[in-house]
Amino acid sequence: MTDGGTPSSNGSVSGLDGPQRFSRVLRVGGLKPSLMEALEAGGALVLPDDDRDDMLGRHADEIVAVVTSGRVGVKADLMDRLPALRAIVHFGVGYDGTDADEARRRGIGVSNTPDVLTDAVADTALGLLIDILRGFSAADRYVRAGEWTTKPMPPLARQVSGSRVGILGLGRIGGAIAHRLEAFDCTIGYHNRNVVESSPYQYYSSPRELAAAVEVLVVAAAGGPETQQLVDRETLDALGPDGFLINVARGSVVDEDALVEALQSGRLAGAGLDVFAHEPEVPDALRALDTVVLLPHVGSATVQTRAAMEALTLENLNSFLADGTFVTPVFQPDQKETR
Repeated sequence: MTDGGTPSSNGSVSGLDGPQRFSRVLRVGGLKPSLMEALEAGGALVLPDDDRDDMLGRHADEIVAVVTSGRVGVKADLMDRLPALRAIVHFGVGYDGTDADEARRRGIGVSNTPDVLTDAVADTALGLLIDILRGFSAADRYVRAGEWTTKPMPPLARQVSGSRVGILGLGRIGGAIAHRLEAFDCTIGYHNRNVVESSPYQYYSSPRELAAAVEVLVVAAAGGPETQQLVDRETLDALGPDGFLINVARGSVVDEDALVEALQSGRLAGAGLDVFAHEPEVPDALRALDTVVLLPHVGSATVQTRAAMEALTLENLNSFLADGTFVTPVFQPDQKETR
């Protein structure tokens, strides 16, 4: 190595500090500007969007860690190009853009930033739920367009208090959403991969069964192959023409084509969406509907939350470079899958 650091047996780097401490780190995709500045100040490399061969040809053998977002991630083909890679550090709780199974198979550790964004995302879910049931965004457009003096009042909305709400994915964020809904005297049910023994809420054995029992279905499940289109056409039909869908998880968890059809045909009353299947592209059909509230994936976009996410991302990276472990691992480096 030319940067003075000492590689350990697990691929971490000790003995680096100052402007070269991130010299064996690669940033993949855009991140919070101040985080990108911190990485650049530490000497991190940046993977170009185009024409990557030259950069990888010169530096691929040096790189032990990648910092990326959950949406962009690291696929198996990039892992192939980085033979010394031992850590993928995510800015965000999601890591569905990374081939995590392949990373584990290769002994490459994966970290994320759980907990620090729970409250912000739960607040977003509640805000979307209140907005879409009460029709506040549509009413705002009505006033701004000057229609109060020229057209009939908007139709009556739905009451939030006392409504029946289903949580799809009762993890940290799902639990925080449910806790907030208790203050509205909502009846809460949930579906999860496993029964949460400590939960006071009613468990349903499938998304479809849950949807049939509630007025509002809130999607808070993790993204990835296991939850791809978990909310399918049958689940939306079970939610029904008086039902509402809220999604603060990942766009991939919902069959977006089926959602558009259900909304257009009136088989679903409305939706509040912070995420989409092909971000940043949003179907024109969704943008044309007055029964939908659309947000540009801002569930965790508060000053406090993003600062905490940045700090935890750097903690994970610095911890790996110091001793080969993460502070908040999805799984630690060199925990290889055995087959």
